[in-house]
Amino acid sequence: MSKRRPREDESALWRAVTGDVRPLKKKGPERVPPAPKPVALEPAVSKAKPRPKPRPAAPPPARMILPPPELEHGKATGIDRRSSDRLRRGRLPIDGRLDLHGMTQAAASERLEEFLARAQSAGKRCVLVITGKGLAGGGILREQVPRWLNQSPNRGRVLAFDYAQAQHGGMGALYVLLKRRRDL
Repeated sequence: MSKRRPREDESALWRAVTGDVRPLKKKGPERVPPAPKPVALEPAVSKAKPRPKPRPAAPPPARMILPPPELEHGKATGIDRRSSDRLRRGRLPIDGRLDLHGMTQAAASERLEEFLARAQSAGKRCVLVITGKGLAGGGILREQVPRWLNQSPNRGRVLAFDYAQAQHGGMGALYVLLKRRRDL
């Protein structure tokens, strides 16, 4: 590349622009003073109390991992409003069903845990858990299933749940929205 000489008018303009500019003070690399040479000291006998040894720094406090908030019917904290509305209205496709009619609490609890584990590992998102309404609307399973959904390990799998629509069992069934499977 060849350099061209600036024209006279260009040189005059450059002098006018840079006429009052002063160079910045140059800063050299920061100099670290040399470490003092060790001096051999004679042990002095002192009547002063020896300084206490400094305590080692405490490790930083561990981050508290808060448990996820307890789930309730119709209160979905981990999903957006649109998904919550679709769950409540029964508009999400039901990927699996579990009928707990006639089971004891122990059997129903175990079966629910196994069902949710299999459903999540299979990539299912929304399942229907049928509890039945019980006699006079006070069924034991109907009361217990929401508690079981909030207990470990089920709580780690469930995003939200709500009562089903009439065509799916109404108050005797629950839509359960599962978390997406995380492959490690």
